[in-house]
Amino acid sequence: MKNLVDISPEIQEILDDALEGRRISENDALRLLKARGDDVLAIGLAANKIREKKVGDIVTYIVNRNINFTNVCINRCRFCAYRRDVDDADAYTLSIDEILEKTKEAKEMGATEICIQGGLNPKLDAEFYADIVSSIKSEVDISIHAFSPMEIKFASEMNGCDVEDMLKYLKEKGLDTMPGTAAEILDDDIRDTICPEKINTAWWTKIVKTAHRVGILTTATMLYGHIERPENQIKHLKVLRDIQDETRGFTEFVPLSYVHFNAPLFQKNKTREGATGIEDLKVHAVARIFLDNFKNIQASWIKLGRKFSQVMLNFGANDLGGTLMEENISLSAGLRTEMITKNELERMIEEVSRTPVQRDTLYRKLAAVPME
Repeated sequence: MKNLVDISPEIQEILDDALEGRRISENDALRLLKARGDDVLAIGLAANKIREKKVGDIVTYIVNRNINFTNVCINRCRFCAYRRDVDDADAYTLSIDEILEKTKEAKEMGATEICIQGGLNPKLDAEFYADIVSSIKSEVDISIHAFSPMEIKFASEMNGCDVEDMLKYLKEKGLDTMPGTAAEILDDDIRDTICPEKINTAWWTKIVKTAHRVGILTTATMLYGHIERPENQIKHLKVLRDIQDETRGFTEFVPLSYVHFNAPLFQKNKTREGATGIEDLKVHAVARIFLDNFKNIQASWIKLGRKFSQVMLNFGANDLGGTLMEENISLSAGLRTEMITKNELERMIEEVSRTPVQRDTLYRKLAAVPME
């Protein structure tokens, strides 16, 4: 039985180090990402063992709602099919009342978190961002997970203040945590092609570190499967691991598989047709192995689909994300999927012989683990 997976000696040595708790290097991680054949299965098995040591057989999920409050954006990221110009016929911006109504609906449906992100609308100022947060906090008892590092930079510029003051201001108004989006690939050679108007790696790092310092925890993400190579992916993961070493402010890592269908850069034949299934497997597993200071690795069902996100639970992931209720960015990129329910998430988890546990934004359990 032990010979069913034929592992190359080089890969075996790296995995042995990881399984014994020794930190692997960037070169080691790169070798894992370039692995083929049975080595990929071995990497998945190792990632699964490490996941088991860290979190046991619990798989978490959250009941939440996404609110994308505007698709108007001054940036023209070349992978984004969501953005619109101010005068486009299908441009929209939700009012505070509309955002509040969506939040109340989510709360009535059992949500514990609202995730709020939008484009960079030049007609909105920093007070609008603050009003979103304060209005929700004044009427609804719910966690607010909002505003990417790019949005924080934009709001601070609109208000003429530095990012630390902006973050402190939003925290005072009621911002609880931040999504670590706008990261894409934290390698400026790649960013210069896919999102040249977006903040660079240094700015993203500065804003996230500042958020952690002022008491705002964040997630961490990586958008992969477009023009980047394994070398760029590892460079990205190293940035995240270094930040986590310093701040311990990331709650989770979420690999985001690129949705190519309507992306402007893909339509110009400048990107791949998204990641392959094997690449998805390796990215999740290697993230679990390389990011040894992260407890939680999420499989994004909205990006991977219900079936493949289940597979990731055997390749290092221990979280399936949220119910979302609505998701406009991935849908505009060409995904066609129905939103998911709490019961579906629990069924998906149970089918891989794990214990589903509802969590809050900070991974505190909201449901007791059943006794055997």
